Amino acid sequence: MIEVREVKTRREQKEFIDFPLKLFKGVPWFCPPLYMDERNIFGSKNIYNDTCDTVYYNAYRDGRMVGRICGIVQKAANLKNGEKRVRFGRFDSIDDQEVADALFRAVESWAKAKGMDTAHGPLGFSDLEREGLLIEGFDQPNTFEEQYNFPYYQRLIEANGYTKEVDWTESKLTVPEDYDGNLEKLGEFVMKRYKLRLGPAKNVNDFINRYADGLFELIDKSYDKLYGTVPFTAAMKKQMIDGFKFIVDLRFVAVILNEEDKIVAFGICFPSIIDALRASDGHITLPMLVRFLKAKRHPRVIDLGLVGVDPEYLNKGISAVFAAALMKMLRQDGIEYAETNLNLEDNYDIQNLWKHFGRVNHKKRRAYVKKLV
Repeated sequence: MIEVREVKTRREQKEFIDFPLKLFKGVPWFCPPLYMDERNIFGSKNIYNDTCDTVYYNAYRDGRMVGRICGIVQKAANLKNGEKRVRFGRFDSIDDQEVADALFRAVESWAKAKGMDTAHGPLGFSDLEREGLLIEGFDQPNTFEEQYNFPYYQRLIEANGYTKEVDWTESKLTVPEDYDGNLEKLGEFVMKRYKLRLGPAKNVNDFINRYADGLFELIDKSYDKLYGTVPFTAAMKKQMIDGFKFIVDLRFVAVILNEEDKIVAFGICFPSIIDALRASDGHITLPMLVRFLKAKRHPRVIDLGLVGVDPEYLNKGISAVFAAALMKMLRQDGIEYAETNLNLEDNYDIQNLWKHFGRVNHKKRRAYVKKLV
């Protein structure tokens, strides 16, 4: 007998947060999120409280926790798209169809009571959170930005009537063995032709002061039509800036300005910190900070966090400028490869960008959809 219980008490919240840490214990490919970020989804510190209705469920069998799930009515996304959708997220379960069925029934019933007619996911509150179900690449480490899951999750979800809505690919990018430097020459040509330049910054705070507003404006503009995106709120911007200060290294950031000093393209990469987080289960401890600082100063892998191009410049070869900047990053001492994170399979602009690199498609993720009424 499966008991599904809405998360209300502090103990239940802790069980919700801790469940994946126990489920994936010893799995070398799993990277936990920051524990404090997960704790903040409950209560007043959740920056999405003003745009979302949420519910969290734990599943138990004989008093032992065996699964979890959350439901999110992202009102800003529904308003933007003219939809009545619920997102399911943070779904984790033992390999047991009865558990998964009970969890999805709970979320779907809650959603229908809210007037929703469609469910989709896995998704978070916004595209700044982990999203998509891993369906290929189970022997690859997930990045800090994305979530790992076991292969059986796909079976559990599809058995509840969910079908593919979109897929994302993830790739490893390297410098090709026959690379001759022509990409940099092409980038320089495009920069000169359209009178563009790389935006300078003395340090991270200077970068934020100079470019934060323009970056958010361009993100909203260039990401507007992409799946799962949500308009930025002031709280989202603050959270992103705080995280930016924590992890970014200006060696792995490129901002391209036009004659009017307007941002027309950008690429922000992060040093991979998965090794720093694994040993502490996502808790910020002194040993974790030591590992984090080491990874930040001497990264072996860099993760592509955000890439954006003003739509007016998409057909002007500006992608070559960013590709050249990324190639330069990859040629730094100690860098083995870059992780693209999620790229929609039909986002041909970004997919074509990677043809300049040594590329291995090593992971794929999927978002599912189901009509509820």
